[in-house]
Amino acid sequence: MTFIGKLVVCGVGLIGGSFAMALRKAGIARRIVGVGRSEASLARALELGVIDEAARSWADALDGADFVLLAPPVGQMEAVMQAMAPHLAPGTVVTDAGSTKRDVIEALYRHLESGLANFVPAHPIAGAELSGVGAAHATLFEGRKVVLTPIPENEPSAVLRVREVWEACGAAIHEMPPQEHDRVFAAVSHLPHLLAFGLVHDLAGRANAEQLFGYAASGFRDFTRIAGSHPEMWRDICIANRQALLAELDQYLAELAYLRALLLSADGERLQQHFDEARLARNAWAERFNRNATSPE
Repeated sequence: MTFIGKLVVCGVGLIGGSFAMALRKAGIARRIVGVGRSEASLARALELGVIDEAARSWADALDGADFVLLAPPVGQMEAVMQAMAPHLAPGTVVTDAGSTKRDVIEALYRHLESGLANFVPAHPIAGAELSGVGAAHATLFEGRKVVLTPIPENEPSAVLRVREVWEACGAAIHEMPPQEHDRVFAAVSHLPHLLAFGLVHDLAGRANAEQLFGYAASGFRDFTRIAGSHPEMWRDICIANRQALLAELDQYLAELAYLRALLLSADGERLQQHFDEARLARNAWAERFNRNATSPE
């Protein structure tokens, strides 16, 4: 594993802060510099010891940088790349933590053409409903998947470096084409968040909302937990991946239409069969998930 003399983290929140803490814990990052739009967030990261200093500009941040993580909301990624482009040295390796990849890669081609060899897109599957550097912790990525979506221009040595750095955080590395990544996560991540936000918003807008929430219990809590996530971040993700997300939403609307038809016809037998098929699929997934989460890498 190559030692990182100067690590730059843009967006020192849950993901960026945890990345910094994990690499400090692993002993491979000597100096960690934070950069971002919120001075208060950077001050808090300094106070918690997540970063060693806060850079005032990209010129200062990238001076002598070995490795950079971009972890702002994906809606800010293009502006970040445009700002850092004049100051990025040819040998600096860069990765990102965006939940969408097509938009990130398009911005990369527009603004960091000279850095294509060393910018390896990635997506850590390790979010939480809590946000901010105060929620960050060094073990966030342990046993979690990180998906790399390399581009054709990437140097193999840069892909290897990014892989090794995420592995140092405790992550299990997977590779996937960017378009496939966005289709997969539209189905299993972006759609569930959209549905959770939508249900809570619907109930909260009703005249008897207080009564409804007063009787809501564990089922409602489990279904809507992710509606407590960062609204700006999920706005950006939904807009960035809207084509794949619209396709998944249409598929789900067809599922709801079928369920509505079963209810309308009081077809209990088919409704139970539908539920049973879903239960078996969900339990099989949960068993695999729990087994993977507890097995050593």
